[in-house]
Amino acid sequence: MKSMTKLMVVAMLLVAALVVAPAAARTIDAEGVSALADGDIIYVGEDKLDFTGITGMAGATSVKLVHFTDKTADNTIIVPATGAELKKSDVGTKTGSYYVLLTGDPSNLDQITPLGRETVEIQIPRVDLDVRLWEANKSADSLKDSVKDKSITRNENLFFRVDTNLNGFVGVANAPVFDIEVTLPGGGVTTQFRDVSALKGVPANESTTIYRPTTDGAIGNITKPINLKGIEAGTYVVQAKWPKATSFYDKGFDSNAVSFEVLTKALAISSNKDSVVRGNSFTVTITGESNKEYYLYIKDAKLEKSKYPEIVPSQKGWQRQMLNGSVKGFVNTSMVGEVFETTAGGTRSVQFDTYTVTDDRQFTIRVEDPEDPSTYDEVKVRVEEGDVTITASGTGTYYIGEEITLSGTCTEGDTVYLFMTGPNLKTNGVHLIDLIPAKSGDTPADKATFKDVEVEADDTWSYKWNTADINGTLDAGGYTIWAVSKPRNKEDLSEANYATTSVHLNTGYLTATSSGATVAKGDELKITGTAMGDPNNVRIWIFGKNYYGKPSELYVRTETVESDGSFELTLKSGETDDLAAGQYFVVVQHPMGDKDFGVEEDATQPGYIKAPGMVPFKITGLQASDAASAVINALDSVNVDDTYVKLTFNVQEAYITIDPIGTKQAGSKFTITGTTNVAVGDKLIVDVTSSAFGPTKKTEASGFGSVSGTAVVEKGDGVNKWSYEVDAADFKPDQYIVKVECIETDTTTTAEFNLVEKDETTPTVTVTTTAPAGEATTTAPVEKPTTEPTPPAPGFGALVALAGLGAVAFLVLRRK
Repeated sequence: MKSMTKLMVVAMLLVAALVVAPAAARTIDAEGVSALADGDIIYVGEDKLDFTGITGMAGATSVKLVHFTDKTADNTIIVPATGAELKKSDVGTKTGSYYVLLTGDPSNLDQITPLGRETVEIQIPRVDLDVRLWEANKSADSLKDSVKDKSITRNENLFFRVDTNLNGFVGVANAPVFDIEVTLPGGGVTTQFRDVSALKGVPANESTTIYRPTTDGAIGNITKPINLKGIEAGTYVVQAKWPKATSFYDKGFDSNAVSFEVLTKALAISSNKDSVVRGNSFTVTITGESNKEYYLYIKDAKLEKSKYPEIVPSQKGWQRQMLNGSVKGFVNTSMVGEVFETTAGGTRSVQFDTYTVTDDRQFTIRVEDPEDPSTYDEVKVRVEEGDVTITASGTGTYYIGEEITLSGTCTEGDTVYLFMTGPNLKTNGVHLIDLIPAKSGDTPADKATFKDVEVEADDTWSYKWNTADINGTLDAGGYTIWAVSKPRNKEDLSEANYATTSVHLNTGYLTATSSGATVAKGDELKITGTAMGDPNNVRIWIFGKNYYGKPSELYVRTETVESDGSFELTLKSGETDDLAAGQYFVVVQHPMGDKDFGVEEDATQPGYIKAPGMVPFKITGLQASDAASAVINALDSVNVDDTYVKLTFNVQEAYITIDPIGTKQAGSKFTITGTTNVAVGDKLIVDVTSSAFGPTKKTEASGFGSVSGTAVVEKGDGVNKWSYEVDAADFKPDQYIVKVECIETDTTTTAEFNLVEKDETTPTVTVTTTAPAGEATTTAPVEKPTTEPTPPAPGFGALVALAGLGAVAFLVLRRK
């Protein structure tokens, strides 16, 4: 308990000592010794530092400075207590607050804090210098136009601005000083620039920001700038440096160097283009004195103001419009003129825009000194007419309803205007879509009579003209498409650039056919064709007995038209298998140019159809031929532009026939043929097998002969045909069964033929008789007797009889 009381007393005494003892301020004596106190700012590079004035350091021979991050010591510097130098290698990047401790003290923040140890702030000395333009009646803080790495003229005024972090020397006597050195164009170095001599020995103990120079050497806002009038032209370099007398000398803490060039500039103007196509821009550059106002205008060309190139509004450096009489003959209501101020480097770039209304001629652009009209310069820029081109994709022949890509270039203006001329259209042209007359002019209403297309940055343009969107009737024929740089119709083309291309429009057409006039039930039927005119779809109506696309129900099929105009509808085997035998009617409908089907089902009344100018009527109650006629009559209406193709096909029960085969010889080759109504291309399975059966001897390879394969149905004369070749080399004489089957239609037929032994014919022997001398020799053939053909082996009936006899014999033996 007593020990606890003692600790509390010691702590209270320490607190009282801290409260009563005032913190000493940093002092620097004539020898440069810096006596430090708690909280002082010290700088890397300083020497002769004395830490003995910090609490607890009296009499110490060395101290350690400890930096903490998140309560962890991450840098420790040990230096002498007196005469210490703070080296860059010791500090590194760890700047900020350091605890000042005896070298034997623990470097543990939890143990340091209760002891109330004192700190110093370590910083890296920084001196930033800039050279800026000075302008009367402005504070130094608002002057931000640096001349670093720029060119200025001799009519400018300058000042030097120095920003530092040397506030640790504020109010400290004998603080270090720096010099502002100016390197002259000839290589000499001075600390007196023009009439300002306060560039040497600038104290570093005034404030964070120092403005230099002033005529009286005082620190603060500028009272008199550095005037460059009459100064030598060339490059100047300004830098703040630490002299040898300071501890910062030659340790890498000098300021940045600022270089600038002083020129004697003659007033001049140049253009980035000698000529420009109307609708594009060009830029002129003024070169003159720094931050000086100049007149910039286009010399009088006796034109309306709209026909001059225009200075783009609100450009940087713009001051005001020129007033009437600013220069002789200048009138700002009919000429182009503005006042611009140059930059600190004595230059200013100004953009001019041109338009399709700008006159195509040469313009003279002049820059003039308002204070001395005899000082001026001029540049000439020619504005030229642009060019327009147009092409149409493809061959130039199209179908009404197709999309045609029109494209080209336009080097005059940001828009091309399209219109069309052709047979019995308005003489001066019509709009490409609405067919309204093209009216010349520049008002929005006038422009609406043209199809306007935006020109891209690379001067190209493109427009996809969908002829299906044309509002109105456009007959087949030849037409001319015009591309114009202004909204001008055919009679006013002298006021614009233009180009033309020709297109020939045809009406769309339709062809269609079926894969066969007859289809067997269960077989596929294809309806194919070509629909030109770029329709998206065709519609296919099918009618039969009590069939309107579906049994007793109206159903119209829609088929997609491919990019080449082809289309295809396939009635699969499952569909035709359900069709009743008989005749069917097909109508294939093409929507033509408007791509809208004029005749279609009435969605509100099942079984009804509708068409323009007609009252919807029911066709599901009509017979097949009458229903087809009703659709055709509707398509023939003058109110419907659709075209169509009529087809018929018959549905039959599937059949296959086999032509008589006759008797064939063993070992021969022969062909089995037949007819069918299944579709061309269908495959028939053909099986040829012996009708006999019985035990096979072990010495024989097989008991019976057979063969199986496929036959492809081919188109015949009026009826389809098929054939199958049989090689009977391995067949034994017997009766054979031929089975022909079509899987698609589930149809089968059979036939029989006999195979007999091969004929053994008697070979002919030639006998030669030698005639007496003088007579001709004769040769007579001698025939051997022929062998009768072997009758066929017992067939199915013979084998049954033999089997019966065998059974009787077996029973007789059993009785015995």
